[in-house]
Amino acid sequence: MKNKFTFLFLVAFFVSTFINAQTKEPATIGPDKGSLIIVGGGNVGEEIWKRFVELAGGANANIVIVTTADDDSSISRGLSPEKDSLIKHGVQQIGFLHTRDPRIANTEAFVEPLKKATGIWFRGGRQWKLADAYLNTLTQKEFSRVLERGGVIAGTSAGATIQGSFMVRGDTKGNTIMIGDHTQGLDFIHHVTIDQHHLKRNRVFDLVDVIKSHPDLLGIGLDESTAIVVQKDMFEVIGVSYVAVYDIDQINGQSKGPHDLNSSWGPFYFLSHGQKYDLKLRKISR
Repeated sequence: MKNKFTFLFLVAFFVSTFINAQTKEPATIGPDKGSLIIVGGGNVGEEIWKRFVELAGGANANIVIVTTADDDSSISRGLSPEKDSLIKHGVQQIGFLHTRDPRIANTEAFVEPLKKATGIWFRGGRQWKLADAYLNTLTQKEFSRVLERGGVIAGTSAGATIQGSFMVRGDTKGNTIMIGDHTQGLDFIHHVTIDQHHLKRNRVFDLVDVIKSHPDLLGIGLDESTAIVVQKDMFEVIGVSYVAVYDIDQINGQSKGPHDLNSSWGPFYFLSHGQKYDLKLRKISR
């Protein structure tokens, strides 16, 4: 009998250990290694391109541009302003990645260009196309391995939103639906949902109800030509406009953003160029 109880105890212990390992919280909110650059759409300015190239290795950078989110007519024209900007900044190794078929994205041949990449750039478009093509595939694993090697993943517009854990504006019927038929992002940054074209398209209140319905999430809204650079638990604002922060305590009035940033004590507050934010503590880093 004693041996039986010992056996059952050991089984329970190992099952519990396995479950805890599967559900263990990530050590950091952002990538433990490497960097993210998350851009709010519009014109991607020189400061943002320069930071991306620097983090990818400068002249030695090996960049893969992912065009999957874009519409087919734009892709067929073969124009790449991203490639032009990268060449302007001294990058010589530039490749492209495109499929809409997750079966292709799950093959070794398709992911081969990613194995030497030091930087990935996600083009804008519709973020659900990225989710359909790459979630739970070898390609998603290779994206993460770029970060593990100390590289950088960046993207603009749809390429910004896909980087979060919870994806807004992912409905196939239209991008005005905040919580639609696609909500899973690539989760490079955890417990975060990201919106873009924020001030330019008058979207400043759109994340409020999202956070009310998912209070565990932190909402980040990025205006055009503006980005956050994320490393571990910290992000820094770069670019020419503003980034809005949405936290359930702020929305419920249980905490108040700094008076100089939010004089009306509204449901969100803005950060500007050079300011830093602690994602784990959910407060501005002075």
